[in-house]
Amino acid sequence: MMTNTTPSAKALVPFVSVDHMMKLVHHIGIEEMLRGIADYIETDFKRWELFDKTPRVASHSDTGVIELMPTSDGDVYGFKYVNGHPSNTADGLQTVTAFGLLADVATGYPVLLSEMTLLTALRTAATSALVARVLAPKGSRVMAMIGNGTQSEFQSLAMKTIAGIDEVRLYDIDPAATAKCAANLAGQGLKVVSCTSAQDAMLGAQIITTCTADKQYATILTDNMVGAGVHINAIGGDCPGKTELAPAILHRSEIFVEYPEQTRIEGEIQQVAADHPVTEFWKVLTGQAKGRRDDQQITLFDSVGFAIEDFSALRYVRDQIAGTGLFHPLDLLADPDDPRDLFGMLQRAKA
Repeated sequence: MMTNTTPSAKALVPFVSVDHMMKLVHHIGIEEMLRGIADYIETDFKRWELFDKTPRVASHSDTGVIELMPTSDGDVYGFKYVNGHPSNTADGLQTVTAFGLLADVATGYPVLLSEMTLLTALRTAATSALVARVLAPKGSRVMAMIGNGTQSEFQSLAMKTIAGIDEVRLYDIDPAATAKCAANLAGQGLKVVSCTSAQDAMLGAQIITTCTADKQYATILTDNMVGAGVHINAIGGDCPGKTELAPAILHRSEIFVEYPEQTRIEGEIQQVAADHPVTEFWKVLTGQAKGRRDDQQITLFDSVGFAIEDFSALRYVRDQIAGTGLFHPLDLLADPDDPRDLFGMLQRAKA
């Protein structure tokens, strides 16, 4: 029996390239896409207990980190490959790049391969804004954005779209980064204020987002800079030895995390005792834990990013690309007519 050497449609895996991801964002609209991803994340957080969970597998070097982030809900498996190399920008390279995959648990066959450099920025911002919508003071309208690199515009638009802010106050130690962010946010429906210090940026802010890139213990926020009643969205600390907040702030705050076993290794809470109390955010969404209790409370989202958020974002993309043509059918899987005759398929390809 002849064995087919041409891949069948069932063996082709949809691949969403960077070009297709950009077109998908514009096809849907960036604010609508942020809302959609946040909805998928919320749905998956509410079924948190169904997922396989493990701290990401990290390979650290002097210049950065390369990580694998896997999870499964029992029906679909997903993972993300991601790096973090702060010095890359000096060479004209991205600090963070990523790609991800979804697979059918029943067969093990991949069902989606996607770029995740853009998608990670979108899902990180969507997660931040979802948490802020739940934990920030009611009626919050002003956010301080400390660190105006790659994430800053996504964070600002997500906070506008999902959490309801209408003013963002920008600060970065590099004025060019602030100018870039301000220019990109022009005409996006936000009042944008460029500031010359972190203290200036925080004036009147109910939400404070820190997102810096240096791989080191740092103090972006000192204790005296943080007043009562604010929500801190700390997303820059994401590996051992890298933090942004003075330890005293942690002791004054109610701390919310994604997955404690990972956050205690990589997040701000690596600075405090291993038994320092934290609340898993999924429990707030399911009513198993309280969120903000009063107007004077400081809430802190110590976010390092977790695989379930990537899983949610990939699920969203998988559902949105249907009928759009915004993907490449990728010949990734061998598909002989007789699944036992892989060698025969190889030999016939030579002919």
